[in-house]
Amino acid sequence: MEQITLEQIQSIIKEKNVELLHLQFVDIEGILKNITITAEQLDDAVEGKIMIDGSSIKGFSPINKSDSYLLPDLNTFVVMPWTETDGYAEARFLCSVTNPDGTLFEGDTRNVLKKTVARAAEKGYTVSVGPELEFFLFETNEKGYPTTELGDKGGYFEPAPNDLGEKVRIEIFKTLKAMGLTIEALHHEVAEGQHEINFKYDDALGAADLATTYKWVVKKIASLYGLHATFMPKPVFGINGSGMHVNMSLFKDGENVFFDESDQLQLSTEAYSFIAGILENMKSFVAVTNPLVNSYKRLVPGYEAPCYLAWSASNRSALIRIPAKRGMATRVELRCPDPSSNPYLTFAVIATAGLDGIEKGLKAPAPIDEDIFHMTDARRAELGIDSLPGGLETAIAELEAGEIGLKTLGEHVFNEYVAHKKAEWDNYRTAVHAWEIDNYQFKF
Repeated sequence: MEQITLEQIQSIIKEKNVELLHLQFVDIEGILKNITITAEQLDDAVEGKIMIDGSSIKGFSPINKSDSYLLPDLNTFVVMPWTETDGYAEARFLCSVTNPDGTLFEGDTRNVLKKTVARAAEKGYTVSVGPELEFFLFETNEKGYPTTELGDKGGYFEPAPNDLGEKVRIEIFKTLKAMGLTIEALHHEVAEGQHEINFKYDDALGAADLATTYKWVVKKIASLYGLHATFMPKPVFGINGSGMHVNMSLFKDGENVFFDESDQLQLSTEAYSFIAGILENMKSFVAVTNPLVNSYKRLVPGYEAPCYLAWSASNRSALIRIPAKRGMATRVELRCPDPSSNPYLTFAVIATAGLDGIEKGLKAPAPIDEDIFHMTDARRAELGIDSLPGGLETAIAELEAGEIGLKTLGEHVFNEYVAHKKAEWDNYRTAVHAWEIDNYQFKF
């Protein structure tokens, strides 16, 4: 991530006449929060003097310890293109949350990822991440609320006029580019109304910041076109859901640790152990990478969403895939996470699991190159292929029983996250759903 100085920020504010600064941070779910100050308060902001009520933020502080402060990351400063008019503009910072004494607040998920990055750095590693977030566009009603009507009927890689979302995608691209993101590709996805815009990888913290920015901008620009963008994993029954494939590499002394030209697959011992670490711990952190009741309606066979614990150098039905590029581009792609997850927590648990595999010298199982989706249960059992949890309740139990969750999240976030997810599951479990009315009300 390119570094920016306070002096450069002050110059941009003066040049573009930025009058308002939006200080942004995320709650435990990764939902973006925002407090707006005037540009005259810049010095107070960068010194971490802007206070918020942490007791009103999900997963943060109890009411008797509610004072929290925002510490802007200067590298995330950017002018918001849609606010720029003649002689006026607004800008934003992404912030970490601190305690009154200036120490990092343990309940801030951005700080959780910072700690993971620091643990990797102690071993000489830099974690590089490239996420791929899919989303759906829906029509809105006269009040601006989303309907169940999809924004277009296009298919995979189809152009306009079938792809009615093309103009929105292009406007999102222009906005993201103006905000400093390097966009690599944009296209219509497999399902009707589904889209994807890929941006260049970054270090783990930078990538999580970019993913957070991306989700915010996609929703904002869609709303300007009278559409609602959702990162809900499975908004429509019977078609593909939305994923957030996470591509991860480790670098040391400027070299990609995962690349070994002498190996048959050109993968290093560390790469194999990293894969093994993810596979061994996956069930214990899937409640983080796939956090919703709805997430597990995507993770079923038949819709390109991997639900089987296996890896391959090419097979897209496996949970982990190794894309074809080698050398500096060698990476491990985990295909199960979805874009409703908090990217700071998701990248942290994946990195921790992989590093755990390296530390323990775990050996990866043999790759699976067969189509796992169309295997019989007997064939999967023969190959020792296990499955992800089938629902949020089981995933929560696995998170509690495993080691990676608490090790990565820390006691505060771990306890808050588990409590929140248990409450979410209980709310879903006790609710009466439309399916039940349709199938039982008349019959019984």
